[in-house]
Amino acid sequence: MRIGVPKEIKNLEYRVGLTPSSVRELIDHGHEVLVQKNAAVEIGFGDEFYMEAGAKIVDTPAEVFDEAEMIVKVKEPQPQECKMLREGQILFTYLHLAPDSIQTQGLIDSGCTAVAYETVTDEFGGLPLLAPMSEVAGRMSIQAGAHALEMAQGGRGTLLGGVPGVAPAKVTIIGGGVVGTNAARMAIGLGAETLILDRSVHRLQILDDIFQGRVRVEYSTATAIENHVLTSDLVVGAVLIPGAEAPKLVTREMIKKMLRGSVLVDVAIDQGGCFETSKATTHEHPTYNIDGIVHYCVANMPGAVARTSTLALNNSTLPFSIALANYGIDALLALPHLLNGLNVHKGMITYEAVCKAQNLNYVPAVEALRQ
Repeated sequence: MRIGVPKEIKNLEYRVGLTPSSVRELIDHGHEVLVQKNAAVEIGFGDEFYMEAGAKIVDTPAEVFDEAEMIVKVKEPQPQECKMLREGQILFTYLHLAPDSIQTQGLIDSGCTAVAYETVTDEFGGLPLLAPMSEVAGRMSIQAGAHALEMAQGGRGTLLGGVPGVAPAKVTIIGGGVVGTNAARMAIGLGAETLILDRSVHRLQILDDIFQGRVRVEYSTATAIENHVLTSDLVVGAVLIPGAEAPKLVTREMIKKMLRGSVLVDVAIDQGGCFETSKATTHEHPTYNIDGIVHYCVANMPGAVARTSTLALNNSTLPFSIALANYGIDALLALPHLLNGLNVHKGMITYEAVCKAQNLNYVPAVEALRQ
C-alpha cells in the first residue's frame, strides 16, 4: 500500500502522523511511504531522516493525497484537506466528529473510510490511541493553568504550591480517567491542594490507592461540582464519553460565582468542552476571559510539546497503521478493536454517538463495510 503523510496545517500544530522510525517499519512490511516536504522539520525530523528510512519526499499536500491509498495524520482534516480525500482512501487520524458537523459533512462527501484514533479500543476497555495524548494533555493542563493564574495572564496571582506560611492553591479536577490522573500527578508535584471528582466509585477507589491520600477523591454530583468549583483557583475539565459530545458540567451561573481570576482549563474541548462558556482557542491565542474567569481551551494542547507527543502517539498507532496497510479495510473486519475506530465509510456514519450528537442516520460498522 502507498501511505501518505501530509504536513499538519492546524494553527501551530507541529506533530506528524509518522516518525522516520515508523516509516521504516512500514517499508520493511513492503509498503511505500510519501512524506510532504518539511512535514516534521520543526520537531527535529528533517527530510533527510525520512529519506534515510526509505520514504519519498513530495512537495505539496495535493501530491500526498492524490498518490496515497492511506493518509496518516494527527489532527482532524481541515476543510481543504477533506476536499482532497476520495472514495476508497483510508484516513487514519484523530477526528472528534461529535461537535464538528462541518468536518463530518466533508468526510461524508469525500466517500473515504475514516478511522478515528480516539475511538479505537483495546482488550482492557481502554482507548489506547487516545491515552498517550490524554497523558500529555493532563500534565499540560496544570502547567497551562499555573501560567494562566499569573497576574500578567489575568489570573488571581496565586502560586500553585504556595510558600511556607501561605496556603497552596486549590485544584479541582473533574474526571478521574487518564487526563485527570495525569493532571493530579502534576498538581500534587507542584504542591497544590488537589481534588478529583468522578462518577465511578470503583475509579475513586483506584485513585485513592494510587495517590495514597495525597489527593482527595469525591463522588461527582452537581452539588459537589458547584461547591468545589466556587472555591477553587484552578479547575480542570477532564471528562470523556468516547466519541460523544462532552456534557456541560460547569454552568454559566457557576462561573459567575467563581473566585475572580481563577482559571478553567477545558481538556474536553475537542469533544465540545465541559464548561458552558467554553469555546476552542489556539496556541497563538490560548485564553479568554468571561466574568473575570480565565478560560484556557486550546483544542490541540499536546501540539505545544510536539516532539514528545509525536513519539508517544506513534508508539501506540504504529501497530494499527501496519494492520491497515497490510490488509486495508479487511483489517477492520478482522480486528474488533480497530473496527471501533471506524467513524465514516463511503458516506455512511458508523459511530452511533456521532449520529446522536448530529441527528444523523447510523449504519453499524460491519453493515457499512459489507455494502
